[in-house]
Amino acid sequence: MLKADEVLTIFKDSEALLEGHFELRSGLHSPNFFQCAMVLRYPRRADALCAALVEKMTAAGATTRIDGVIAPAMGGIVVGHEVARALNVKSIFAEKQDNKLVLRRGFKIKPGDRYIVAEDVITRGGRVQETIDIVTGLGGVVVAVAVLVDRSAGLASFPAPTFSLLQLAPVTYEPGACPLCAKGVPIDHPGS
Repeated sequence: MLKADEVLTIFKDSEALLEGHFELRSGLHSPNFFQCAMVLRYPRRADALCAALVEKMTAAGATTRIDGVIAPAMGGIVVGHEVARALNVKSIFAEKQDNKLVLRRGFKIKPGDRYIVAEDVITRGGRVQETIDIVTGLGGVVVAVAVLVDRSAGLASFPAPTFSLLQLAPVTYEPGACPLCAKGVPIDHPGS
């Protein structure tokens, strides 16, 4: 099983840990940003990270009788696919339509289907919760949440056990109280 420092090294070696002034999807500002697409562009690194995540969930008994893995597009698609591949189950994703996550492309969830929700990074967990709501709204069951990086330091709470490879408490600021904004540091929006 990969240790947190090994995971962090993989992210750094992949140039996936950025420094500057970033607006996160949550609306918060931060001097750091995890651009998971940079690490996931390497298939063997993506495989190793997601296999370690599955190993962690399996050790906790969270991978029994899984029907599929669902991820919010865009960032979670590769993670969802790799987690599903490691579990030998189907992989589907939810995507934005009219500014709301929905199932499209013929993807279906049947009542009683058991899913893992997969995502690359969470800060507040809003997209994960939207995805959970899709599954449960269709009568499915969310067995676990799997994320590569939990930027909430464990504060994001879901109605299923959450597993991550990294759990951090990064520096974040509300936009009105951001010292980087006050210094006039240009803001970057590297995410989706």
